[in-house]
Amino acid sequence: MSDLRLIVDWTLCDAHGLCAELLPEVLELDDWGYPIPAGGGVVPTDLRQHAEHAARACPQLALRLRETNRVR
Repeated sequence: MSDLRLIVDWTLCDAHGLCAELLPEVLELDDWGYPIPAGGGVVPTDLRQHAEHAARACPQLALRLRETNRVR
C-alpha cells in the first residue's frame, strides 16, 4: 500500500498561502504564512484532486506530491 504525501520545498516557498486556502484539510499556515503539512502531509484519497490542484497553483512551484510506501 502507498500514501500520497504533500511535500513543501522550503527553498522555493515564499509564504503566499494559496496552498492552505486550496487544501485546508492538509495544510495550515504558521505565524509567518508558511504552510505546515498536518499528519505528515498524508493526503486522504478523496482529496487527491484538490492536492494536485494546490500543487499546480503554487506560484513558486514549492509543493510536490509523492507516493510513499506505507509502513505496516
